[in-house]
Amino acid sequence: MRRLFLSSAISALVLASGVTASAEVMTVPGPQGQLEGEAIIVPGASAGVVIVPGSGPIDRDGNSPMGLRSDSYRLLAEALASAGLSTLRIDKRGFFGSKDAIVDPEDVTIANYATDLDLWQRAFAERIGTNCVWIAGHSEGGLVALAAAARGATPCGLILLAAPGRRVSTLMREQFRNNPANAPYLAEMDRIVSGLEQGERTDVGTMSAVLQPLFRQGLQRYMIDLFSYDPAALAKGLSLPVLIVQGDRDVQVTVEDAGLLARSMPHARVVQLPGVTHMLKADVPDAPFATYQDPALPLAPGIVPAIMEVVQSQAAR
Repeated sequence: MRRLFLSSAISALVLASGVTASAEVMTVPGPQGQLEGEAIIVPGASAGVVIVPGSGPIDRDGNSPMGLRSDSYRLLAEALASAGLSTLRIDKRGFFGSKDAIVDPEDVTIANYATDLDLWQRAFAERIGTNCVWIAGHSEGGLVALAAAARGATPCGLILLAAPGRRVSTLMREQFRNNPANAPYLAEMDRIVSGLEQGERTDVGTMSAVLQPLFRQGLQRYMIDLFSYDPAALAKGLSLPVLIVQGDRDVQVTVEDAGLLARSMPHARVVQLPGVTHMLKADVPDAPFATYQDPALPLAPGIVPAIMEVVQSQAAR
């Protein structure tokens, strides 16, 4: 097989288990420049996990310059590595380490992300010397994982973390309605979203000023593609192992979404985590944004055991 990856910045990492692993940067070819990710290689690991980030400019650690500071992906990668799995967390094309892969990070489609993910999966399998690589997609990353599998990617299985089961346009409307501050703009928002669902853009100059950053032209182009995907429909017919993880304090994706995905994939295992938010952390009373802004908060304790159980059960077959 042609060698698909390059690595650099290799360093030693002592895991909680006492095993010494190597942390290294990996790259694979992107459309115009390299795509970049960060791997933790556990000696002798029988499986690996690629962690796919959610929507927008979210980096491989789970953070964003727009105010998100959770470290959720880094914490997940390190915890899985301590449990014995090699991990790879990636930067999406156009952002952060993958910024040179494309000039305009908004000039992308879900299919583009799925193509990149398939490349990452194959490169990581080659790097760790096993064909068993799981894809763990968080939020919109779960949709990308489903799209990659539906397009023919062959991971060992899917781990859907707070992944949408309904069209993202439906979730967006729900989130708009749940925020009282949006009341003066709900009708306008609905008109814009309805147009995007039909493949039609709205002139940004005609929008209320507060909505213009949310629906700028580049994002409208991306949303038209994004809104065309029905995650539950993508899930139908997939026979590979699937774990669905959903917190009941998630205000972005709900237990209804997990249920829809489960009905499309009756063989999937569903783990509902009480008190857990979209950031895969336990909700902090009277501090609704704490899990989004405090990287010191740990992951919810049930997540890693649920992942390890499904990975190990598949390996035992």
